[in-house]
Amino acid sequence: MPDRPLWTCPRCGRTFANVNQSHTCAALGSVDAHFDGKDPAVRAAFERVLAVLAPLGPVDVLAERSRIALHARMSFAAFTPRRHWLDGHLVLARRAEHPLFRKVEVYSAGNVLHAFRLTSPAEVDDAFVALVAEAYAVGRQEHLRH
Repeated sequence: MPDRPLWTCPRCGRTFANVNQSHTCAALGSVDAHFDGKDPAVRAAFERVLAVLAPLGPVDVLAERSRIALHARMSFAAFTPRRHWLDGHLVLARRAEHPLFRKVEVYSAGNVLHAFRLTSPAEVDDAFVALVAEAYAVGRQEHLRH
C-alpha cells in the first residue's frame, strides 16, 4: 500500500492514499491567518514541530478552515491554534505515553489518536520529537509495509 500511487481529487486537487477518499473539497486558507492574534509562543511551538519534520521528508501543510493538518500519504497530525496554546494530535499505529498527551483514542489497531496541548516550543522534548517522527512514518503508511 505505501508504494501505491496517491489518488488526486479532480475537484480540489488534494491527494489521498485511497481512491475516492471522503473529504470536503474546501479551498485551503493561510497558515498565518490561523495564528492572527495568538501569542508568539503558539506559533513558535508549531514551527518547532515543522522543524522536527523537515529532515524526515516532504510534508504538506494544509491550512483548513478549522485546523492545520500535516499530510504525507495521509494526515498524521493536526493543530488548532488558540490564543495561549496550541491544541493538536498525532496519529500513531500504537498507543504511546507522553506527559503532554491529554487524551488517547483508539480508532483501530493501526490508528490511534494522541491529543496534546503545547504552550511553548520548549515542551517539544526529545521523547515528543520521536513521537512526531513516528507519526510521520504513519502518515507515509510505513507501518503497513510489514
